[in-house]
Amino acid sequence: MLRDAAVALAAAGIDNIRFEARLLLAHAAGLSAEQLIARGAEPAPAAVAQRLRELTARRVLREPMAYILGEREFWGLPFKVSPAVLVPRPDSETLIEAALALMPDRRRPWRILDLGLGSGCLLLTLLREYSAASGVGLELSEEALAVAQANAEALGVDARARLIPGDWRQLDWQHRLGGPFDLLVSNPPYIEAGAIERLMPEVARFEPRLALDGGPDGLAAYRNIATAAPALMAPGGRILVEGGEGQAFEISRIFASEGLAMEAPWKDLAGIDRVVSAVHSKH
Repeated sequence: MLRDAAVALAAAGIDNIRFEARLLLAHAAGLSAEQLIARGAEPAPAAVAQRLRELTARRVLREPMAYILGEREFWGLPFKVSPAVLVPRPDSETLIEAALALMPDRRRPWRILDLGLGSGCLLLTLLREYSAASGVGLELSEEALAVAQANAEALGVDARARLIPGDWRQLDWQHRLGGPFDLLVSNPPYIEAGAIERLMPEVARFEPRLALDGGPDGLAAYRNIATAAPALMAPGGRILVEGGEGQAFEISRIFASEGLAMEAPWKDLAGIDRVVSAVHSKH
């Protein structure tokens, strides 16, 4: 069964075929990877074989593995995912690293704002790390909000998280959020609209366009966030936003134009300037 799944995945141009085939079979059988190894010599029930064929067919069409499994790990935590939310990526863990380094007091009651909540991976991870913090998450998609709420409950931080619908493209969107906030985080849409169809099939075909489309130059969301940020932030409050490769300079310029003090960007594991950092220094 593993071999047949791997052959099908290879024919579809997918990498890591043995690893992915094993994930699919474990999911089809309702077993962990360890249990799969321990029970590998047992005859497989027909229902498991059929389920594996169905799951493999979805992956062959390049549906992201995270959507097939319904879950993705981020910062060592399990996050439920669906096609309503972006799949959490290791690159985004750079933002968590930056926040923890720049705001090292884990017991302080920080107030955190996450714009473009998605699965909740940024806000909810930070609430796990900062045990006294509270947070507000803004998300346009009701389906994504439901995923984030389920994750907040599963991770035990729902009492400290207020997740609300909202659209930063609308006038006065920021006035419902409360504040002031000590930390604003965001992984907004940053793909140029015309470039989305050239992305990997898993992204272009399956991930929510709302979470990808950053407008003609990929920077529309940053302008909206930068304009609102000074009124949302406490004096000395920090802003951390993720960006795409080659965008850090322009994102920094956008935030600096609103009077924010810029810091050095944070690099991801590939050495790309991934997270732009700014401080609201006005009193």
